[in-house]
Amino acid sequence: MNIKPLFDRVLIKAFEAKEEKTASGLLLSPNTATGEPLMGEVVACGDGKFASNGELIPMSVSVGDKVMMNKNSGQTVKIEGEEYKLLFESEIMAIVK
Repeated sequence: MNIKPLFDRVLIKAFEAKEEKTASGLLLSPNTATGEPLMGEVVACGDGKFASNGELIPMSVSVGDKVMMNKNSGQTVKIEGEEYKLLFESEIMAIVK
């Protein structure tokens, strides 16, 4: 994959979450049913954003970081048959160490 997000955008590969089944047989997606944040790994990121004085503010995340984000953040994009999330750095809730 040869993609570089612009400015303060981040491309994230979300981790697969296993589905749960209720006693009555209903399938529940963990992130939808519980409202838990989505976990993922940064696969590409931009250089940062520019402040009003023209100074570049560098990114806080880098490729390989494990991050936590809201399920509804950003845009879901399909690249080479795989789904990724493309979002602004400010939409990332935390870096998981």
